[in-house]
Amino acid sequence: MTPEEKKRRHRNERIAATILVLALAGSTIWMTRHRKALDEQVRRDRMYIPKNIEFSPELEMLQQYLKFDTSNPPGNELPAARWLASQLEKAGVRAEIIESAPRRANVYARLKGKRSGEGLLLLHHIDVVPATNEGWKRPPFAAEIHFNELYGRGALDMKATGICFLRAFLDVARSGRPPENDIIFLAVADEEAGSDLGMKWLVEHRPDILSGVRFALNEGGITEMTSEKMTYFGIEIGTKQTVSLTLEGSTRSNLQRARIALEPWFISRSPSRIVPEVKAWMRDLAPQRIAYREHLEDVDRAVARGKFWSLPIGYREMTQSGLWAEAITPKGAGFEMRTLLLNLPDEDPDRRIEWLSRRVAPYGVRIGRILRKEGPMPLSSTNTLFYKRLVAEASRTYSAPAGSEILNRWQNDSRFLRKRGIDSYGINPFPVDYFQSETIHAANERIRTDYFNRGVGFTVRIVTGYASSE
Repeated sequence: MTPEEKKRRHRNERIAATILVLALAGSTIWMTRHRKALDEQVRRDRMYIPKNIEFSPELEMLQQYLKFDTSNPPGNELPAARWLASQLEKAGVRAEIIESAPRRANVYARLKGKRSGEGLLLLHHIDVVPATNEGWKRPPFAAEIHFNELYGRGALDMKATGICFLRAFLDVARSGRPPENDIIFLAVADEEAGSDLGMKWLVEHRPDILSGVRFALNEGGITEMTSEKMTYFGIEIGTKQTVSLTLEGSTRSNLQRARIALEPWFISRSPSRIVPEVKAWMRDLAPQRIAYREHLEDVDRAVARGKFWSLPIGYREMTQSGLWAEAITPKGAGFEMRTLLLNLPDEDPDRRIEWLSRRVAPYGVRIGRILRKEGPMPLSSTNTLFYKRLVAEASRTYSAPAGSEILNRWQNDSRFLRKRGIDSYGINPFPVDYFQSETIHAANERIRTDYFNRGVGFTVRIVTGYASSE
């Protein structure tokens, strides 16, 4: 090869190398951008987010409501309460703001019906759990919409439901016709911190608010989703009841031995007792639980065959008087262990405390402080016409089976109503998919705008239908 040919070859190799580098660089840039776009699309597909935002007057109201920082602590529900009251007064409804403590506010309004004794209460809480900007894609109190999702603390728990209730109440008020039965709107403080300045305070100081109330709608329901299709609309009819207390001992080892002795009751393989409502709940769920359908359809048969243990823990716990013990910590000259009794709804909490006391006494451990004691508490009836109306409307709206739901470890303000003979039903008026449900009490709490608007329509039909029914 001549020197000239070598020179030409080297030049061609350098050109080829340069082209290759540029091609690789361009490919890398394209793939990076494509990957980002693909990842974003996968995220959107995984979240089942449609392209269009469904704006509505109610969505604008929800945005305004979410901008009030009602984090509890400290609560400070008063500004949001004033805003709610202003929405009612625009429709010519007298709204009362009730302060249980400075700036801890509740809002009450009532539309008098033709008859008394069958009133419907629309209940939601104004306060929300605290939130900081950490971990949020959108500020928690900016109420921004991104990819058809409205971000904000309280979007699901439970200001969106509150707006659904408000809109339904206003529709009845603006109709110009008195409802057949009283319709009551109630927004309360302090639910996230135990309700001492909210529903509990109102029951003690303003019992007139519950006068004539027969039914209530509140939070607590669930909506199960698969690929944007609702598969079950769960109506919460009750919860297990809790007792929070401390066990005390002079030494750490005493409490450790007591804890080991209590472990068989943490998660049991056999039921304590299966109340009829729990059996009905399991039957409602059975068609949606292919793997456990046979056992849920007839749980008594599952127990008799020794198959009860094969059910998931969540189902087993609803048939058991359970408990849970936390870490052992120093307390004065000794030690204490915070303990939670998870009682069946109709159990006497004092008898459960006595049972626990007997179990731990042989280890030199005693009952210390009673931090909270709930129950016994009746479950709401599934044999009422109003419950059947909820089931029928949910099935019609969402083309999905609807039935009962019983909560295991969470409580809400319905406990104050059920104790007074009011059948309170917990609902999510709108669909909530798994990814959104994971944001409740967590970062990036959000609701889809199209789902929210469907929930508004569902709630309006329930409430206006009840207001006009004979």
